[in-house]
Amino acid sequence: MPGPAGGRQEAASAADDAMDGGAQQSGIRDPPGLGSVEQEGDVGEGPPATDLRRSQPLFIHSTSRTVSEEEPRASSLPNIPNPFPELCSPSNSPILSSLPGGQGPPREGACHLVKVFSEDGSCRSLEVSAGTTARQLCEMLVQRTHALHDHSWALVELHQHLALERCLEDHESVVEVQSAWPLGADSRFVFRKNFAKYELFKSSASLFPEVMVSSCLEANKSMAHSELIQNFLNSGSCPEVQGFLQLREASRKVWKRFYFSLRRSGLYYSTKGTSKDPRHLQYFADLTESNIYYVTQGKKHYGTPTEFGFCIKPYKVRSGVKGLKLLCSEDEQSRTCWMAAFRLFKYGMQLYRNYQQAQARLSQHPWITPTPLQSVSDSALVAMDFSGCTGRVIENPSEVLTAVLEEAQAWRKKTTHRYSLPAACQSSPLSAAIHRTQPWFHGRISREDTQQLIGRQGLVDGVFLVRESQRNPKGFVLSLCHLQKVKHYLILPSEEEGRLYFTMDDGQTRFADLIQLVEFHQINRGILPCKLRHYCTCVAL
Repeated sequence: MPGPAGGRQEAASAADDAMDGGAQQSGIRDPPGLGSVEQEGDVGEGPPATDLRRSQPLFIHSTSRTVSEEEPRASSLPNIPNPFPELCSPSNSPILSSLPGGQGPPREGACHLVKVFSEDGSCRSLEVSAGTTARQLCEMLVQRTHALHDHSWALVELHQHLALERCLEDHESVVEVQSAWPLGADSRFVFRKNFAKYELFKSSASLFPEVMVSSCLEANKSMAHSELIQNFLNSGSCPEVQGFLQLREASRKVWKRFYFSLRRSGLYYSTKGTSKDPRHLQYFADLTESNIYYVTQGKKHYGTPTEFGFCIKPYKVRSGVKGLKLLCSEDEQSRTCWMAAFRLFKYGMQLYRNYQQAQARLSQHPWITPTPLQSVSDSALVAMDFSGCTGRVIENPSEVLTAVLEEAQAWRKKTTHRYSLPAACQSSPLSAAIHRTQPWFHGRISREDTQQLIGRQGLVDGVFLVRESQRNPKGFVLSLCHLQKVKHYLILPSEEEGRLYFTMDDGQTRFADLIQLVEFHQINRGILPCKLRHYCTCVAL
């Protein structure tokens, strides 16, 4: 009995004999000069060739000439061009490659569709190239919305189904980030203010508490804490940060407290108290292959012990909770410190270059000057004397104090003049509602929404907004961030001798309207813990 190989050879030989026999029965001969012929009629038994004629290509080697590769082979079907060749392959399709969760990495030179949302839910679709960065896209949106141009605008990556969000760095590619989203997910980009984006280069001492930062070198122990942090920031290196964090076990929904340490080689946690012995350190995550996200609703989605949760999401994890490394801090200051340390660990000197480029862009446009509603460094303010023909800088400290007192008296006279206006002008509908045109006024929003809005736009000293009071129908509330906590101050209207004024200290300091109240506290602290520096605003795209 023949083996398998012998059986295959016999079958192939029988097929060749059948084909040769069919060709002889049909009377087909090799026409001279052709490299292929068409076989007419069926092979073997069947109806005669006159009843049914079929064509099958049969390749026959010809010695007369060789058909070139460009010459099309004979076919019984007409050659119809494809009217949509770009849809044949998803990798060559500009439409499919621009969708979220696209088909592979973005192609250079192709246009991609990016949809951006604002705080109020409105959205705008933009057509960008593959190399468009987050900073470039923010500048495009600033120009189209006619918003105030500064480096506080940011693009936020939001995963609603996971309750995760993070602020994109200025150098990150928007299309590359969007291509990593799972197809059909509710991920989106949000255009909003983020005053804390470069805060680590401005107030590093308060951002990195001394109890969480340790000096790795013996030579740095004699250095002051603020100087040590500044050296880390200038060099672009990452300080060693340690502290307690709550960790959620992967297999169970149980949170345990461990002592974590961020080093040059990665993130570790100690299996024995606060021991830093290598035997007790367990490797936890590779931050270079991950992104760091804020957890917005930790108690609802993940059962976090506090609301100060954050997440390490590896690149390979596209969707689902599995694979997420969930952590939780004791307070907001601890979480902010960890997030800033993670950014320095991952991007290093690139962050400082982004900050320098943002500062350079503002200096290149001298017409974009900080308004009174923007933060102004106290060191940039000098006392000036404009009593003469030309202004001069006052350098004598006693003369500076005299000028300040004179300016304060002039301001009081101006306020008294505003109070002396007729009551009809004071109580006109226009003057009573003029504050509604200001970007810092947010109408009737709740206390919880206020805290969330300020938290999203950056828990930086001086971030504020004004809203209507829910408890007092005629009152207003000034919500201010100080030391990463949101505080609320009640503004009550009062009427005296037919004149309406607003106060926060039972009438000791009176203001003709809310605009005057805000302008005063942008220059003077008053009863507030700090001056008003940044106002929360929302733009419609």
